[in-house]
Amino acid sequence: MTERIPTAKGVIAAAESVAAILPPTPLLPVEINRVRAWVKADSLQPIGSFKIRGAWWRLSNLSPQERAAGVVAVSSGNHAQGVAWSARRLGITATIVMPHDAPQVKLANTRALGAEVVLYQRPGEDRDEVAARLIAERGGTLVHAFGDPWVIEGQGSAAIEAADQLGRAPSRIIACCGGGGLAAGLTLGAPESAIHPVEPEGWDMVGQAMAAGAIVHAAPDAPKTICDALQPPATKPINLALLKGRAEPGVTVSDAEVRAAQRFAFANLRLVVEPGGAAALAAALAGKVPVDENTVIMLTGGNADPAAFAATIAETA
Repeated sequence: MTERIPTAKGVIAAAESVAAILPPTPLLPVEINRVRAWVKADSLQPIGSFKIRGAWWRLSNLSPQERAAGVVAVSSGNHAQGVAWSARRLGITATIVMPHDAPQVKLANTRALGAEVVLYQRPGEDRDEVAARLIAERGGTLVHAFGDPWVIEGQGSAAIEAADQLGRAPSRIIACCGGGGLAAGLTLGAPESAIHPVEPEGWDMVGQAMAAGAIVHAAPDAPKTICDALQPPATKPINLALLKGRAEPGVTVSDAEVRAAQRFAFANLRLVVEPGGAAALAAALAGKVPVDENTVIMLTGGNADPAAFAATIAETA
């Protein structure tokens, strides 16, 4: 069976499907180094993350037989909640493989949405192997967090929405990047815009893969990062194929820069943004990606750990 290839037409269809069930998230003006730009506050989605887009589009495209068999997903929390939310709305059973050290708020929210959570050890266990074993035992469809063609199209719907709100094609879209599902979708949804993937230092698997032209895996001694949502060990060929030669070179941000972006969003936009959801804003504030009046910066998640967020906001540096 030939793998389905994500298309611009698919992104448009996904945007129409998402618009039928969810209001658009705000596009807010923001001033960065005396330049006015825009932030797309997908942190205000019902599950607190843009991941609801891809999850909804994937699950709504399942056949009746596939829906009856249920779905399995792997996620540190945001994709988990998107799949669980969509599954509950569509009457589909969902099992989510999550790391044992995922933020408690994400574990609790996923369970509250009715999904079964299966924990794995990170590092140590291969999460994809755990998911494959569950599917072999129980059946079901794997809904990959970033390497699924429907998921990629769904994430790209953010570009359609932002362009409609802006009234024109963005000059560039700065995107938080883990496995590359959002960045890949944006290349299809915003063909006239420069797409800038932003990853945590030491976890720039997409940026390195684009530079090398081949999949690159995270080092065994990769540094810790507060961006728990942006830590997949490698991107997938489907994502790399869409990004290679189309996206701008990847950039990385430090934990300190991410925390500064969280504080900026709280003080200037009155928004709670989790670390992984603030990476794109961090790159813009640090001057690592240029901004102009047609720049859109994705704020991708708001599922912050309360204690960690309070500590970050209390910092003055």
